[in-house]
Amino acid sequence: MTVTRAEYCVLACAEAWRGDGEVLAAPMGLVPRLGARLARLTFAPDLLLTDGEALLVGADDQTVEGWLPYRRHLALVMGGRRHVMMGASQLDAHGNQNISCIGDWKQPRRQLLGVRGAPVNTLNNPTSYWVPRHSPRVFVERVDMVCGVGYDRAAAAGPSATRFHRIPRVVTDLAVLDFDTPDRTLRVRSLHPGVSAERVREATGFPLAIADGVPATREPTAEELRLIREVLDPAGLREREVRP
Repeated sequence: MTVTRAEYCVLACAEAWRGDGEVLAAPMGLVPRLGARLARLTFAPDLLLTDGEALLVGADDQTVEGWLPYRRHLALVMGGRRHVMMGASQLDAHGNQNISCIGDWKQPRRQLLGVRGAPVNTLNNPTSYWVPRHSPRVFVERVDMVCGVGYDRAAAAGPSATRFHRIPRVVTDLAVLDFDTPDRTLRVRSLHPGVSAERVREATGFPLAIADGVPATREPTAEELRLIREVLDPAGLREREVRP
């Protein structure tokens, strides 16, 4: 059975929550949300999902499982009991993320979302990233403004910043990346099938560690494919977000 690139991306996003236990998943965007729901239905049954307002919900996005008012949500955030998957307009080798502006922040060429909750997310709970278009415009040597805090800046700030700081995964339409290196810089963890190491290097604006023999992103099981196609996203909206 042919697996599409979008389906590999959903599975790779799901894997970001593997082993987290009973934490609140906060996926931002369609593919990360499908990934969180897939994880909940398969290998992460303790994962908590929210409707984004005040309720805990099941993987079907309809079943109400509990009440999660804002004050309780903040308690999870501040205690490291939430794992966010955010987007990134820019991301550097140390994991510093920008979603605010392009160019000098005093007079930017492009205004984006704004800093929003990125600093709190990255310093207070694990934060992964989803990048649907892996390109040198996203993966840059230096971000124009730091919104999400990377490993170098967290270390420079000291223990108060590093206590809950962790960037488990960066998932893109080409590969899965992490920071499991001695200097906590970005490296390729797996390549999606059909993607070469050279293609990823060309799409990255800084030298990127790609080991010889880096594995391919794992294949979804027949049950995982069934859940993606028949239960989680029967309309196939995932294919609009990730190009073949």
